[in-house]
Amino acid sequence: MTKPDVMPFFDAATFTWTYLVSDPDTGAAAIIDPVLDYEPKGATISHTGLERLLDTIAQRRLTLRWIMDTHAHADHLSGGDWLRERTGAPLVIGAHIAEVQRVFAPRFAMDDLPTDGRQFDMLASEGTSFAIGQLPVQVMHTPGHTPACVTYVIGDAAFVGDTLFMPDYGSARCDFPGGDAAMLYRSIRRIVALPPETRIFVGHDYLPAGRSEYACETSVAAQRAGNIHVHEGVSEADFVAMRRARDATLAPPLLILPSLQVNIDAGRLPPADAAGRRFMSLPISIT
Repeated sequence: MTKPDVMPFFDAATFTWTYLVSDPDTGAAAIIDPVLDYEPKGATISHTGLERLLDTIAQRRLTLRWIMDTHAHADHLSGGDWLRERTGAPLVIGAHIAEVQRVFAPRFAMDDLPTDGRQFDMLASEGTSFAIGQLPVQVMHTPGHTPACVTYVIGDAAFVGDTLFMPDYGSARCDFPGGDAAMLYRSIRRIVALPPETRIFVGHDYLPAGRSEYACETSVAAQRAGNIHVHEGVSEADFVAMRRARDATLAPPLLILPSLQVNIDAGRLPPADAAGRRFMSLPISIT
């Protein structure tokens, strides 16, 4: 099986893994789940992490062919649009992003936002295929965490976003609009039906008790044998009951409000006004 080169980059502020994936034969590359640096106390944007990615691409003499998001993240701002503007590489996301846009655009008073996914260059559906150089990419629609989640299977590697975490941390929450624990269980079962030696690269790591270093890579065999939420033998009913009970205890992600309004627009920041100022919406709930 084709084996891509995978270089992980960890964003400690959001516990997010970004991946630089390349074809060792051609030097073609893709970036998966890039993070735009955002400091919430001052609402300050910077590009240190993204510039490090581009520096690495240049140093390794790679050619960026694709920028790929696994879903519309609720815990960090996507660097996809910034990278696209600087490199010309097309931006890919799951085709069901339109469902997510239709839910969240009204919540942020984004009345002029097109909700058909046109902000992205490729809308990937179940079975969509393309290539990074000579590396085949197959898209699996793996909803549950959100309706638009996809897994990118690239040679012997699967990039699962937030669907699965490391075996000692488990699985993704399903309490966002459009999330569904039963659907997540079925998506996970499809992922772990891949060959047991398939490398799995996760979207986050939160360093659970008992482990001293952050990790990003596991395997189908390890997930089936030891995932604390959904190892072999866990039934759908038991998983759904566990997931719903756990989700009821979770606070919203710290960056959910800035992240979603930027990410449903492909990582674009709000336009500047005549004075060069940019403003995000802050919906208020009164209880």
